[in-house]
Amino acid sequence: MPKILIIDDEPHILMMVKKMLERAGYDVNLASNGNEGLKQFRKSPPDLVITDIIMPEREGLETIREMKLLRSNLKIIAMSGGGKISADNYLETAKIFGAAIVIEKPFTQKQLLSSVVELIGSVEDSV
Repeated sequence: MPKILIIDDEPHILMMVKKMLERAGYDVNLASNGNEGLKQFRKSPPDLVITDIIMPEREGLETIREMKLLRSNLKIIAMSGGGKISADNYLETAKIFGAAIVIEKPFTQKQLLSSVVELIGSVEDSV
């Protein structure tokens, strides 16, 4: 079963994405910031990381860069609603740092699931 790590500082986003992906059959772990995400990544490497960009402690761009240094073939989806600058700017930078797919918040369940399937396949593919 494909394993996904979701990193976001907003608890409601974490739970919403977790429920979406678990209903689709994925094994999901959660982290509330980049530091926590890196600890989980090292302890139990996922098949896919979905990370927010704007977070306290260690933001998403730094997290993406460090994870890609540890595992260059890691699949990453970056998501952002923006901050001081528009979400597009953050997401373009995330692509440069190694995110395979970027999604602007708010996103639909269909957007998220199709992105996950594109990168790691569906649960049925892994059975």
